[in-house]
Amino acid sequence: MINMDLNERIKELALQNGVTYFGVADLSKAKQAILSQGGLEIASFPYSISLGIPLTNHIVDQLPRRSERSVALNYSHHGTDVINQRLDIVASVVSGFIQQQGHTVLPIPASKRIDDERICAAFSHKMGASLSGLGWIGKSCLLITPDSGPRVRWASILTDAPIEPTGQLMEEQCGDCSACVDICPMKTFTGKPFHEEEPREVRYDAKKCDKYFEKMKAKGQIDVCGMCLYVCPYGRK
Repeated sequence: MINMDLNERIKELALQNGVTYFGVADLSKAKQAILSQGGLEIASFPYSISLGIPLTNHIVDQLPRRSERSVALNYSHHGTDVINQRLDIVASVVSGFIQQQGHTVLPIPASKRIDDERICAAFSHKMGASLSGLGWIGKSCLLITPDSGPRVRWASILTDAPIEPTGQLMEEQCGDCSACVDICPMKTFTGKPFHEEEPREVRYDAKKCDKYFEKMKAKGQIDVCGMCLYVCPYGRK
């Protein structure tokens, strides 16, 4: 039985701890994709909670100058590491609360791979956020929110708590825009719109992207790009 009071208590706790975006998704619509990516344990949970924190716009807006060490360092630190840590702490706090109510939870780290070959996490934060109605998957394979664009980092909590999904799937609103496709230094995007039945490779070559970062690290550079995130019209104000 759905517990609306529990929904509100979880949301309030998340917002009090610094989250801007909060959503709940019914995962039954994506069971096979979740099973393929994360395995039986991950696919056993009926709901996901999405937690999102926007990046600092001024830091993102400096990314065209990312060859400058100060710009790359600030994005790597405040645009990635610090926000991921904040998300993981909120996910831990919220998970602890849900467990105290007698339910099973599994927080998924904000940015950790479980598979270097497939270059993926145990669970897709973007898919969870999309299913909870917080945005749509763009041509960059990033989750695009209407107000912050892709300038948001995400963490997820999987649970069996009887909570109510928060929204409907949002229609893709990229239209003919190809800014993210055109600006990518490695041309990793094909420009094809997202279709849930198609594999990621139809839209995005993750290995090309990974090699770009490896080359930067080999040269002693801070491995920062983010140009697809920077250029999206929905994030640029």
